Amino acid sequence: MRKKKIEVLAGVDPDPLPLRQPDAAASLTRQPDAAASLTRQLSAAASFAPLPAAEREEDGSLAREIEEVKALIRQFNARSSSLLYPPPLAEAERRLVRQGMADVYVRQVMDRLLERWYADKDGRSPAAVSAWTKEAVRDLLSTLPFVKTAEQKKYMILLGPTGVGKTTTLAKMAGRAVLEQGKKVGFITADTYRIAAIDQLKTYADILHAPLEVCYNADDFRTAKRKLAGCDLVFVDTAGRNFRNPQYVDELQQTLEFDSETETFLVFAATGKYDDMKTIYNHFSHLPIDRLIVTKLDETDSFGTIVNVLLDSRLAAAYFTNGQNVPDDMVEASADRLVHLLFGAERW
Repeated sequence: MRKKKIEVLAGVDPDPLPLRQPDAAASLTRQPDAAASLTRQLSAAASFAPLPAAEREEDGSLAREIEEVKALIRQFNARSSSLLYPPPLAEAERRLVRQGMADVYVRQVMDRLLERWYADKDGRSPAAVSAWTKEAVRDLLSTLPFVKTAEQKKYMILLGPTGVGKTTTLAKMAGRAVLEQGKKVGFITADTYRIAAIDQLKTYADILHAPLEVCYNADDFRTAKRKLAGCDLVFVDTAGRNFRNPQYVDELQQTLEFDSETETFLVFAATGKYDDMKTIYNHFSHLPIDRLIVTKLDETDSFGTIVNVLLDSRLAAAYFTNGQNVPDDMVEASADRLVHLLFGAERW
């Protein structure tokens, strides 16, 4: 039998009500909430119980897919937060992000900028926003104990990973002590792993007419200190090792003496990755680190990672180095100098 035919009629209202357009501001405001909700759902999905053994082969690909979606959400959050800011503030945020500042510190700066934006409706020029941004970053850094770097203790120990320029920096510090302060200096090196390390430091010691002692263990270090008792300042070089292995940090602690006569500097390169810097700092953090030194500032245009490390560690930087020339390519670190670097007012 044939199916019955059904006729459908559609009517059009001669006086239709106008469609309500979505409120753009409300839409923008809802974006972060939507992203946050999706993030919570994904987090819940990722926390389910492990799959049975038979299904674990697919578990790896599922985890990768979840991580990819989370990465997209993070990108969405970054874009949507910029959409919520007035254009001059959004540009300030993009600049901080390009410089490599961590999200937590970017948010603190942007909160300050929003307050200024709504409090000063008559002064919202791009130049004013730039000045506000510099002031907000400077205020973040002002909580750190930047001080004049004239060394007050006798033993200056430099620690850090391989390739950051510890030996050259040590020579710069010693050279300034001799040339600018008239100090009698000596050197101790615990870097017995690199073939050329001792020869490199011996070259600097000869130029400064300074004695050099080599130590392989704690007894050698104590003997070296006795031999250099007549020096005003003693600069201690250490090996650059893979300090992701806690064993190497423990070896340093067993070889060197960290006491009231010692000032200890942890050296980072400005060209390093933020995650690597955090890992290195965490591995050294059980040693009595007094201040940081940041090297190789002439080899990068991004300085936000320096801000991150200083604020994370709550330690001030003593020096910034900007080249290989000894002792010239080194400047005292300060909040103002770092702000100038971030915003392009200072180049080497």
